[in-house]
Amino acid sequence: MDTQEHIITFNHVSFKYNSDEPLALNDVSFSIPKGTWTSIVGHNGSGKSTIAKLMVGIEKPFDGNIYFRNEAISQQNLDYLRQHIGIVFQNPENQFVGSTVEFDVAFGLENHSVSYNDMRAIVPKALNDVDMLDRANYEPQSLSGGQKQRVAIAGVLALDTDIIILDEATSMLDPAGRKDLIALIHRLKEEKDVTIISITHDLSEAAEADYLVVLNEGEVYQTGQPNEIFSDGDKLTQIGLDLPFSIRMHNQLLGSVDFITYEGLVKKLWLLILTK
Repeated sequence: MDTQEHIITFNHVSFKYNSDEPLALNDVSFSIPKGTWTSIVGHNGSGKSTIAKLMVGIEKPFDGNIYFRNEAISQQNLDYLRQHIGIVFQNPENQFVGSTVEFDVAFGLENHSVSYNDMRAIVPKALNDVDMLDRANYEPQSLSGGQKQRVAIAGVLALDTDIIILDEATSMLDPAGRKDLIALIHRLKEEKDVTIISITHDLSEAAEADYLVVLNEGEVYQTGQPNEIFSDGDKLTQIGLDLPFSIRMHNQLLGSVDFITYEGLVKKLWLLILTK
């Protein structure tokens, strides 16, 4: 982990929304590995959405520094930062401005003064990357929740950002939509030179990531790879987080506390059945 290049670093960052309120973040330090999927996890009020706002410069630290590519984020380089970081919110409807899917993806390019000829090439490619090219002429409001998330991600991909932040992007999706979106995240991470940061309270989603930052009451509680974090599930349940279904079943059925994905649990149970 220490030898890996980091694209974002929080260095002793503290933050409060108002001077007379307690700290929303207290002396927070962690790094985001470049080219990976990092999940920032915590219950409501833990500070995870505040971190997303600080990353994109919506808010600025009360104390400490945030670094993008080893350069401290400041008022002077916010425009540069926002050219390289895109964010998709929990309800992407609030981000839609175009009358059709393709116009919506093109809107961000227009704001960046991209030429019409370039847009004609970029928009179809971005929609194809998220398997939404066949719905280019649909109205965004007519799409399912998962499809809306895909269009919002296409809008970020069109801008060729280095980082995509997904703020509770799966929380309003049904199980099938959640599964499809997670598969898309894995594919984009493998095929694109992009860093994925997901903000979530769902440990089942977080278990799919490469690296986790666990927050509790505005402080960093744990950091590490999923197998490291989930090896001691009691630490997570102590702060009100529910362990993924696969790990709970692995413990109840087989008496093991080892980290395991849902697919891994299914395979293990099938092997046990076949060998009996």
